[in-house]
Amino acid sequence: MSDTMTDPRPLAGQPAPDFSLPRDGGGEVRLSAHRGAPVVLYFYPRDDTSGCTKQAQAFTALGSELQLAGARVLGVSKDTIAKHEKFRDKYDLGVTLLSDAESDVCERYGVWVEKKMYGKTFMGIERTTFLIDAEGKVARVWPKVKVAGHAEEVLDAVRAL
Repeated sequence: MSDTMTDPRPLAGQPAPDFSLPRDGGGEVRLSAHRGAPVVLYFYPRDDTSGCTKQAQAFTALGSELQLAGARVLGVSKDTIAKHEKFRDKYDLGVTLLSDAESDVCERYGVWVEKKMYGKTFMGIERTTFLIDAEGKVARVWPKVKVAGHAEEVLDAVRAL
C-alpha cells in the first residue's frame, strides 16, 4: 500500500484498467480481448527468484483446473520478453508472461510501490493478484500475496464467480 490515504489499486466492483503488453512467445495480449471469461492477473517482482518461481509453478500446476473454470492466467513483471522466455522454459511454465518494462500497467494497478529491504528504499512491484470477471470488472484483489496456498485460493475464487 502506498503512503497516500487512498489505495491506488482498482477495487472489487471497479472496471479493470485495460492494457496491451508484449508476451512470451511473441505478440501482445490486450486485457479487453478476454471479456466473456475470467482473468487471473498477477503481478510479481522478478523472474527466476524463489517466491516468483514458486508462484508461477503453483499457477502452472493448477492450469488445467483454472482452464476448466474458464480462466486465463496472466503474469506481469518488468522483466524483458527474453527473460520471461528463459524463465518459462527453465521451469516449463504454463502461464502467459507479460512484460511491463515501463511499469505503466504496474502503476495503473497500484502495484509499483516504494519497498524497503536491508535498510535500502527502492521502487518495485508488490506481489498482488487481481481476479477480473467476465465483464471486465475486478472481482477480487489479493494485495501483498504470500505464495503458499495462494494459487489454490485464487482457483476457489474463480470457481465461485
